[in-house]
Amino acid sequence: MSLMLSALMIVQVLSALAIIVLVLLQQGKGADMGSAFGSGSAGSLFGASGAANFLSRTTKWAAVVFFVTTAGLAYVSHKGAQPGVVDTGVMQGYQAPADKSVPQPPGGAAVPAAPRGDASVPGAVPSAPAPATTAPAKPDASVPQAPAAPATPAK
Repeated sequence: MSLMLSALMIVQVLSALAIIVLVLLQQGKGADMGSAFGSGSAGSLFGASGAANFLSRTTKWAAVVFFVTTAGLAYVSHKGAQPGVVDTGVMQGYQAPADKSVPQPPGGAAVPAAPRGDASVPGAVPSAPAPATTAPAKPDASVPQAPAAPATPAK
């Protein structure tokens, strides 16, 4: 299985490099205008448009190889895994500390405890005190009051 994984990885890297090189070798679509007036590559190895077709076809097949090896790598790497069992990962060898205490903030400052509700009911929220029903207080005469806005008649 390791040999298959290594072989697929090598093919993957080579096809990725081939795609990069082939894309960089291709000319843009606007570069063909010069060949229309006689200064192009009509006498080249592949003919007037043969190089573009050759490079685009080669790029297509390099991309197909790249995607096939990607699917193969995904299949081979997850083929041996059993459902529900994670055999690799960042936390693979982690052991939880035996001390379950809560870490303290720096400087030794105590963290206030959260308020507790009724102990007989789990998760109970303490009730808020009832609002006081008193008559509104008179405004203080020493504090200047803003004049009241005139009421506008409703239309």
